[in-house]
Amino acid sequence: MNKIKEIVYNLKAFDLVLVVFFTFLSILDIIFHSVIPRWSEFILENSLIVSSAFIIAWLETTFKHRIWRILHYWYIAPIILITFNQLYYMVWPIRHQDYDTLFIQIDRFIFGTDPTMVLYKIANPFLTELLQIIYGMYYLLPLILALVLLRKKRYFACDFAVFSIIYGFYLSYLGYFALPGIGPRFTIHNFANINTELPGIWLTKYLRDFTNIGEAIPNGTLNPAAVVQRDVFPSGHTMITLIVIYLSIKLKSRSRYWLVPMGSLLIFATVYLRYHYVVDLIGGMLLAIFSLWSGKIIFNWWRRIRGLSEFEYGRYSSDEREKETS
Repeated sequence: MNKIKEIVYNLKAFDLVLVVFFTFLSILDIIFHSVIPRWSEFILENSLIVSSAFIIAWLETTFKHRIWRILHYWYIAPIILITFNQLYYMVWPIRHQDYDTLFIQIDRFIFGTDPTMVLYKIANPFLTELLQIIYGMYYLLPLILALVLLRKKRYFACDFAVFSIIYGFYLSYLGYFALPGIGPRFTIHNFANINTELPGIWLTKYLRDFTNIGEAIPNGTLNPAAVVQRDVFPSGHTMITLIVIYLSIKLKSRSRYWLVPMGSLLIFATVYLRYHYVVDLIGGMLLAIFSLWSGKIIFNWWRRIRGLSEFEYGRYSSDEREKETS
């Protein structure tokens, strides 16, 4: 029993979130196996991911080598994309319903019109090009924050930041199950006309195509609205970007001077480029607030269980100070 406890206590808080979420996905695979294609493959994949979390955590704790610390921080990055891919095969088969009509009604109730139609009046190729490039940098924002913290050897702060971001990602993924949707580029606008209605200059079309491929709608897809990823509500781009901006400010990271303006433009781009309704952004903002509040409680709870000091903004814990001076 003590050996099992020791293995579990090797896990950092972000490992714990990963283990819990992939266990949850495996339970859904079993319950809805009749409608989820490749469900048995996903269970195997999830088991390997959970096992990897335990192994990597054990390797860092046991050998205390820089390479294992680096691997421990970065192994989660590709797993986020793996999770997103799994959701494609789960959300629609399980829910089989979209809530875009509800999202449109809420936006029209708030604004009296469709916000994407209003923004279309200010559209121009230069602005579209800029925003499409920034929109494509979404996954880079968390990486930049983590890299800056690691470069300064702020390992404790990095632990908290990585946990907060991973926890935020997985909360947003739960939202996809709760209220699936496909977005205004399909419902309010004609998806086939987006390159003529919102043209860029050089890179926009290629970046758009790349984003579409990631959402299972490569060029030539006959009915893209029927097969696209259901990932509209809440806006993960808004939620994770707000979390990253908040952390960069609270942790006094120099990255904030870049993350705040880029993140603000990215959030604006989600509506301008027709990926999201404004209600998605509101949902992402509210969930970001909940995530940051509840995440700190969970993070410190797990730290206490492991016999480690708690995290507080604005001060270093003794163990981080030791790591930074070692």
